Amino acid sequence: MSDIAVSRLPELERVPWRPIADGPRLDRLGLIWTGWTVAHTIPFMAVAVALMVVQPLALPVALVAIAHAWIIPELYAQRGANVVRPRSRPEPGKAGPHPAEGVAVGLLGDLVGHRPRALHRATGLMLERGRLGVWLIGEAGALLLRPGGRRAHCYCVRVNDATLPPADRIAHLLLALRTDERGFATVANVAFVGAPWRVRRRLPARLRPALAAARQAAREMRP
Repeated sequence: MSDIAVSRLPELERVPWRPIADGPRLDRLGLIWTGWTVAHTIPFMAVAVALMVVQPLALPVALVAIAHAWIIPELYAQRGANVVRPRSRPEPGKAGPHPAEGVAVGLLGDLVGHRPRALHRATGLMLERGRLGVWLIGEAGALLLRPGGRRAHCYCVRVNDATLPPADRIAHLLLALRTDERGFATVANVAFVGAPWRVRRRLPARLRPALAAARQAAREMRP
């Protein structure tokens, strides 16, 4: 019996039209995103070159076209980086973390080993190795590094309880991922697929070591 039949996320019933995610489908999705990015970029670059060939005085317009060719992929990468950015902030006039965060962090730490726990303490992101690759889980999303570490899949997914502390939200997502990794990747909404360096550029400095650790772990997996 397949692992899907043994453990299946109930949320899959809400998206019956989506095919269950697996390695080949994720790789095809990566190629589609690459093609989509190229389709957005090449026309602007072609316009810039044509303008310079036809009329060198059109340099300002050509530069605008080049800027568009650069900005569009960057906006996609920004959307991807946003899935693992911390969401919770103290309310104005109220300092300190969520009152239950300490307990939640302790419970989350019980679910993982020493190295993921230390990484979470430093970055706020939880590293989890799966069959599809290496995951970085935040409080409102997850980032998957495919084996080989050459492509990042960014997913927007959240726990429908705004009162939970960040560590509890991460724990919920971690347990869902462990229950049904392929179902998790199916239910979650794709925010970006592309080169990890594009995501890294848009991440706060504090989160970059987590991405580096995940990418290194993904490189150790067989593509």
